[in-house]
Amino acid sequence: MFTGIIQSVGAITQVTPIGNDVQLAISTHQLDMGDVQLGDSIAVNGVCLTVITLGASHFEAHVSKETLSVTEGLQYAHPVNLEKALRLSDRLGGHLMSGHVDGVGEVVSFESLGECWQLNLRAPHAISKYITVKGSICVDGVSLTVNQVIGDEFSINLIPHTLENTTLKWLKAGSRINLEVDQIARYVERMTLWEQESASVSNE
Repeated sequence: MFTGIIQSVGAITQVTPIGNDVQLAISTHQLDMGDVQLGDSIAVNGVCLTVITLGASHFEAHVSKETLSVTEGLQYAHPVNLEKALRLSDRLGGHLMSGHVDGVGEVVSFESLGECWQLNLRAPHAISKYITVKGSICVDGVSLTVNQVIGDEFSINLIPHTLENTTLKWLKAGSRINLEVDQIARYVERMTLWEQESASVSNE
């Protein structure tokens, strides 16, 4: 599990094809790797990856064809948001995330609002129903709060601290981003469907 509080901006430094999969070499920059072990999970732009080789300031991860097909930004060298897996003793500053991307969205516009910026995004229609005003959403691994929703499009305000400490400052219209919706929304939907199914069976 993760919280969406980015701990460092690293960089994918090498992408090595292995059949239909790839192996990534990732520089961790300021991320403290002292407590990381082989087999641990690290979120890379919101994607949960397993550490298979480890150094003081880098690690490598194997990414399957399936993961590549449903995520964005793991096929080439560029900066990435990094977060180590949540420990039970950690503060939950963002919201609970699994590191399993629900869909790839697109930046509609990125506009200055004085000191802050407004990020306008378009989500895949299949997951738009889970996005709600004042709800949480993960964008490239960053826990953010939704301010407005119109159809498949939604907007988020970004404060200077978020821009300075994540890769979101480099987004522009047309950029593709990894989205993970709030897990609570999925549980509520499942519980509602279960109750409807149970009621239907009882009435037969």
